[in-house]
Amino acid sequence: MKVSSTEVQNNFGKYLKIAVELEDVIITRNGREVAKLVPCEQRTVVSEEAANYIFNDRWKLSYEEFLKMVENSDLRYEYIDGEVYLLASPVYNHQVVVAEIYGTFFNWFKGKKCRALTSPFDVTLKKSESNINVVQPDIIVICDTDKIDGSGKYQGVPTLVVEVLSKSTKTKDMLKKLDLYMKTGVKEYWLVDPDKKEVTVYTFEKYEIADHDTYLGDMTAKSIVFSGLEVRLTDIFSF
Repeated sequence: MKVSSTEVQNNFGKYLKIAVELEDVIITRNGREVAKLVPCEQRTVVSEEAANYIFNDRWKLSYEEFLKMVENSDLRYEYIDGEVYLLASPVYNHQVVVAEIYGTFFNWFKGKKCRALTSPFDVTLKKSESNINVVQPDIIVICDTDKIDGSGKYQGVPTLVVEVLSKSTKTKDMLKKLDLYMKTGVKEYWLVDPDKKEVTVYTFEKYEIADHDTYLGDMTAKSIVFSGLEVRLTDIFSF
């Protein structure tokens, strides 16, 4: 992340925390790099031990501060209920599951109005005008491609979202994101657990859970919103 020396002077505590818990902060003066804020060596162990999210719940920023931070960073973040989460590289099994589901979705939606996409791709969801969230779901299905703006950013609400769980993201995916997707107009949410080798499909109506089904073993997970869209668990859990 690059910031001006004036900005660091005015908000030193914020950028010190970013340097300790997120990434190095490069300080510029008149457009030239002059210094760098970096964490002590022992602090780097924190990010090495975390699998996907390595922020704690005490870190909060305003939406405007979050946008400014990501604009100056090459790292991937999510922003939920005013809290910032740093995303690290996923593990092998996670990527196998994402690839298998996306492949099925991509082929099924080919030639149809809706389109399947994979992360990293920002999705901005509003619970209210004062509660704006930015997430990067593993897979989304969008049916409102007219909501892609001139810069290629998506400003709509996905019809279907898929999140593949990991040990470090399970609570957020099962609680925070379930609540977020339910309250912002997503119609269907797939929670995929590679450890248990099961898939839970939630459907939402009027911003509440309308139904949910859990699939395991040699069952086939089925979409409710998109009749005929199915994924065999033996295909996605091939490890």
